[in-house]
Amino acid sequence: MAAEADYEGLIRFLMTPFLDSPDELKTDFEQLSGHDKIWLRVAFSSEDRGRMFGRGGRNIQAIRTVLRATAALYGQRSSLDVYGESSGQGRSGSGDGNSTGGHRRRGGGGRRPSRH
Repeated sequence: MAAEADYEGLIRFLMTPFLDSPDELKTDFEQLSGHDKIWLRVAFSSEDRGRMFGRGGRNIQAIRTVLRATAALYGQRSSLDVYGESSGQGRSGSGDGNSTGGHRRRGGGGRRPSRH
């Protein structure tokens, strides 16, 4: 196993399929706390935000999960911030996995309420 994960390559691999303009994907990385925390920052075209985040933020949350798991393999913790992400979605879903991302499941047996 390599000494460090290729976070830029992994981010490009995970995010490029969601982007119409993959050339506009910008990445920045910073190691904090003696190399045990990786702060990952990304920016992409505003037209790609809907697909990148997905319904209810599922896509970006899945990407954060993969990045956290990769960091854990190297004894690190990761945080992914998306440039321009609203503060309501922002840090709550970008931490170390201790939050629910602000989404709760509703009861109702999986049925949608009727609109009358």
